[in-house]
Amino acid sequence: MAIPISISNFTLLSLLYLLFLSLFLPLSYSSSININHLLSSYPDLSDFNSLLTSSGVAADLTSLSSLTLLAVPNAYLQSTSAAVRPSSTSIADVLRYHVLLEYLSLSDLRLIPPTGKLVTTLFQTTGRAAANAGSVNITADSSDIVTFHCPTSNATLMSLIKTLPYNISVLSINSLLIPYNPDLMASETRPPLGLNVTKALIDGHDFNVAASMLAASGVVSEFEADEGGAGITMFIPTDEAFADLPASVKFQSLPADKKAVVLRFHVLHSYYPLGSLESIVNPVQPTLATEQNGAGSFTLNISRVNGSVGINTGIIQASVTQTVFDQNPVAIFGVSRVLLPREFFGRNPIELSKPDTGVTGGAQPPDTAPSPENSPPSHLTAAPPGMGGAAADMSVGFLRIFLVLWCTWICYYLLL
Repeated sequence: MAIPISISNFTLLSLLYLLFLSLFLPLSYSSSININHLLSSYPDLSDFNSLLTSSGVAADLTSLSSLTLLAVPNAYLQSTSAAVRPSSTSIADVLRYHVLLEYLSLSDLRLIPPTGKLVTTLFQTTGRAAANAGSVNITADSSDIVTFHCPTSNATLMSLIKTLPYNISVLSINSLLIPYNPDLMASETRPPLGLNVTKALIDGHDFNVAASMLAASGVVSEFEADEGGAGITMFIPTDEAFADLPASVKFQSLPADKKAVVLRFHVLHSYYPLGSLESIVNPVQPTLATEQNGAGSFTLNISRVNGSVGINTGIIQASVTQTVFDQNPVAIFGVSRVLLPREFFGRNPIELSKPDTGVTGGAQPPDTAPSPENSPPSHLTAAPPGMGGAAADMSVGFLRIFLVLWCTWICYYLLL
């Protein structure tokens, strides 16, 4: 016997309203922030936009879900830069100081009390800001004049450039903000870094094995040569990590060319401070070994594990244990285990081919290795290919339309 169900017209109409509302909501918020594209429509911000790109800060922003960018127009940027002259090694941190790690609209700024509000910047996450030196104090007076205060200078809000509610707000200010940092303040007289990697490792007191291997292999000169470009990030196993290698691994017995590849496997061809490693979008990253052996090979999977940075090679899980050296453009981190590439130590090891032909003739790496066509982008903070793409959005849209029509038919049937 069927049991009659009483459903009020109000309930059905409310249900239909919610369903139709969901149909027209934005389909996806997963796309990463492309600040260069956003600023490209404003010629007066072209110099600032160019600095974001060349310094690598634009790539850092793709991992953030909400931010407020304090952009400096060309005329004000040129006058400030002439007086301050931040060096190329410090401009990235100066720009990070202009990225507030929360969304602030004009109405939010007008509600700030006269005593001010302290807002954390991206520079604070690098670990190079002492105490709260990586924060900006924002005040708003009775005349709605909003001022951004830092220990070395102040800037006034000029206008709202662009806003994507609750995700990104771009504001123009009339001066470049320079955070208090002895290195940044003295940057115009500081000589180029030219770091001696081997000496830095020996000074670290727990990296003697790695220092000896790098010097003997000759690859350390390659690493030091890359300091002048995009920089490098090195993951160096401790002496204990080498001592803990199983006898079956026979790492020290590798031919010189393979051993050099393994050492390059420990290096990323860009400078990434600890803060960038802790907040990544695409975890699969190419190494210097990837550049020499082909896209998709010799990659590292970097993610946050139990409060620290974890590094997975496909057969080894290691973690960052300490910062040995971190000054743009070189970052050196100690890691708990030797990073063994699956291409050499996995179930199906490959053989290195001649330099002019790439990797041939060997068995394919395990299925977890990314294919060349799906190889990851070269920056830590670049969005993974295909994520949140148009095809996925279209599928979600069709599913919503189907759901709404189906529920409408059910409601109509119940009303009969």
